[in-house]
Amino acid sequence: MAEPGYIIQERTPKKPAYPIRDELRGYLRRYRRERDLSVTYERMRGFHEAIPLIDRDGKNTLWETVVYRAEEMASINDALKRIYALLKVDGDFSVVEHLYIDRVDFCSFGNSMPFRVRIVNAYNENQDYFYVKKADASRVYGLELEHLLSPNRLNFMTHGNTLVEEHIAGVPGDVFIDHWLHDPTLRPIRIAKELVKFNERCFIRLLGDMRSYNFVVVITPDFEGAQVRIRAMDFDQQSYNGRKNFYLPQFFKDNTPLVDFCITHLHAKTAYQYQREEQTLMLQRAELASLRLNALLEAMTADPIAPPENVHQLREGLADHYGSKDFLSCTTMGQLVHQSLEKTRARIEHESNPGTPSV
Repeated sequence: MAEPGYIIQERTPKKPAYPIRDELRGYLRRYRRERDLSVTYERMRGFHEAIPLIDRDGKNTLWETVVYRAEEMASINDALKRIYALLKVDGDFSVVEHLYIDRVDFCSFGNSMPFRVRIVNAYNENQDYFYVKKADASRVYGLELEHLLSPNRLNFMTHGNTLVEEHIAGVPGDVFIDHWLHDPTLRPIRIAKELVKFNERCFIRLLGDMRSYNFVVVITPDFEGAQVRIRAMDFDQQSYNGRKNFYLPQFFKDNTPLVDFCITHLHAKTAYQYQREEQTLMLQRAELASLRLNALLEAMTADPIAPPENVHQLREGLADHYGSKDFLSCTTMGQLVHQSLEKTRARIEHESNPGTPSV
């Protein structure tokens, strides 16, 4: 994570929602992401009343708890339990009969305007969450690329214009900066290493808008101190914006404390080592999932998920970054993601074997 040349400060305007086209729908059916769901996003929008949700400190949140009419409540709750069964145990409802829907929250902030469903185990009061959102092709591509190219697996399903996602647990990035970044129980090098690797993952697969509240930090106790991993939790800005630096988390003002932290704790050569490690791991994941990844990129290449002017601006930025004119012939965001992966592969091969052609 290098020192930024300039900082992205403005809030991202809402982008349009892109429909799931036939090519992507076929991919989702092939890999069992498209399922028959017993409740849709449109039906969830038919709530009768909304009550502001207050956090534990008595402050208002961006969420509202929604209430459905009495004649609808039992049916919707049963349908949501069945969706959870599909998400977690491939539809075996007998395993989750003892669960109940405790609360449904709605958030009008953001493009997906999600519903957050809290489901609770009646035997031990353990709770879990999942989300019902308005389907958007950009978000679906982002979720699937995360599943294939990152160290994290994701469960999600689509049905028409409805998207269901599992909850991604972790400490929100902005909360981590305020309360955990300088925690003496966490080793600074481990934090800095993961920040560099996360920055690299986002850039290669062109996931944008990773300011601090759009990712979480997962802290896992280990026999020699805790390990950390950063996970994206918002995929709305997958390959949409035209600015190259929009896909590098280091350039967001919200993330400046993280950049300063890396500069303090990492030598430049060590940071480069971690970049190369993540590049190599991403390419290994791509190779293992090559059939599925190629099918996804084929659908994405044919999908107009960004305005032409954004594609043109981004291809010029990437051509300059990689020193390759091959980007300039790309006409869609899917082609740019494919080129980004290929140029990363070619660069690693050239640096490992200097006799091979450079990019």
